[in-house]
Amino acid sequence: MMRIKGFIFDYGGTLDTRGNHWGKVLWHGYERTGVPVGEQDFRDAYVYGERTLATSPIVKPYFTFRDTLQAKIRLQLQWLEEKRNLGDATGYLKRILDDVYQQTMQTTKESALVLEELAKKYPLVLVSNFYGNIATVLREFSLDHLFGDIIESAVVGIRKPDARIFALGVERLGMKTEEVAVVGDSYDKDILPSHSIGCHTIWFKGEGWTDEVVENPVADKVIGSLKEILSLAE
Repeated sequence: MMRIKGFIFDYGGTLDTRGNHWGKVLWHGYERTGVPVGEQDFRDAYVYGERTLATSPIVKPYFTFRDTLQAKIRLQLQWLEEKRNLGDATGYLKRILDDVYQQTMQTTKESALVLEELAKKYPLVLVSNFYGNIATVLREFSLDHLFGDIIESAVVGIRKPDARIFALGVERLGMKTEEVAVVGDSYDKDILPSHSIGCHTIWFKGEGWTDEVVENPVADKVIGSLKEILSLAE
């Protein structure tokens, strides 16, 4: 591949959803569990929930991912209950939560197998926009031993797409930017900023939040499965 000495990984959307945007993952959970709402109403509820979590200290450092997911879905259902007269919010909450969390556990197990192999040859650092509980989440999914360091937006006070958060990751690896590959699902938040500081980039491209097509992406590699990294890194 490229002359890589270390890797930086995104978390949400990269290690837990096979590259798919979390909004889409949740929407499909609503579909599977038969929640009677349209996609546009769900999208409005999702945006409301994400903005609320970003501005209110709802997620605590001790929250597991299941706790965090439950908080997200509860906010969405509250919005739908108030704005779209959705009933039985409590019943829907448990069904969606159980469905999506089960899927997340399976996906994360798959990612862990890839990371285990990669960590035998390369140091790994995690760079994530998260709520201050990423260490708890990594322990929950038995991923905490795989990363030499964690750069979390809520802790360092820098959020993607600010390239400085990736620069911190490179610094923690103790390497030059051209020796580091960044793996992420978001073209705007992961690939563009890390490319801008000279890192190699691997875009894990799944189902996006929008149908926008990126013409001539700057990513060095575009993958559809995390396993592809193992062959790239040989």
